[in-house]
Amino acid sequence: MKLSPTYKGLIVGALMIIVSLLIYKFRGNFDNNLQYIAYFLYIAGIVWTLVDFHRNPAGDQSFKHYFSQGFKCFIVITLLMVAFTYIFLKMNPSFREEMGNNYRNELVKKGNYTPQEIDTMVLKAKDYFVTMLTSMAIFSYLVIGGLVTLIVSGVLSQQKRN
Repeated sequence: MKLSPTYKGLIVGALMIIVSLLIYKFRGNFDNNLQYIAYFLYIAGIVWTLVDFHRNPAGDQSFKHYFSQGFKCFIVITLLMVAFTYIFLKMNPSFREEMGNNYRNELVKKGNYTPQEIDTMVLKAKDYFVTMLTSMAIFSYLVIGGLVTLIVSGVLSQQKRN
């Protein structure tokens, strides 16, 4: 059975979510090098999609068609990971509170703000916390996916098929 790029994206995205949850369960946070396992899976999923397309030609093998295959894969993974990020952050308000406390401590150490200004700044940061991290996830996954797809598509579209 030949899997479409969309299904490959669903599989890889699900694996990335599982890995992320396992890392969080056993480490208690995402601030460690183990999170690169999820990024490795992301890149491997895109490469898998493009190499599979290269090995099983289905018509035109131009750069445009390679990129299209990779895009179908990485956009599905990106959607899954962004949804996961948003849901995870909403279900774990302790992250928002921890960020607020850390931000408050930084502002107090600087000594440039009144207590009312600090309270206002921390409140605004908490209000935008989920939006900010979700936006960062969107941007990073799109950039990484686009670059990997661009590079691998360029290389494979120039090679002769075996």
